[in-house]
Amino acid sequence: MKDIVHVMTGEVNVGGRNCELVSGAIGSCIVVTVYDRINRRGGMAHIMLPGAAPEDSRIPRTKYAFNAIEDLLRRMRIAPKNLYRLGICLVGGGNVLKRKDDCVCRCNILSVKEITKYMNLVVSAESLGGEERRTARFRVEKGEVYITRGDSKEMLLWRGSNGAIDEK
Repeated sequence: MKDIVHVMTGEVNVGGRNCELVSGAIGSCIVVTVYDRINRRGGMAHIMLPGAAPEDSRIPRTKYAFNAIEDLLRRMRIAPKNLYRLGICLVGGGNVLKRKDDCVCRCNILSVKEITKYMNLVVSAESLGGEERRTARFRVEKGEVYITRGDSKEMLLWRGSNGAIDEK
């Protein structure tokens, strides 16, 4: 029996082979999944805000992009020399309220992309932007990330099983 772990806004969680990490609905937030192809461990961060948390923030630090990604890598115990073995997917950043002046989505997308680049993380697959809500489900055992867009059926976004490095 698989452990199903729901990762809600501002949360970071990791799991082993017997785990599925599932996001809540994703609007302007960004969900980051990280898969360690060698150890077959995975993690998910459900990011709400761009950048890093201010020192005096009363908001949980993992709601911020930099802090959430940093915490995710720390929890997965990834050494800088082993970044090559990671599969990383980005999901979300949709303007689901369809506001013409809404910049939250763009700010979140740009922030996460800048942070992954700064941390030398290579993104394997992404489903970002637009106006539809999304969900993400990460089957850690097989290194598979599934998404929905709007009312669509679940579809495979990325597979990183068997230690193989997949292309986008």
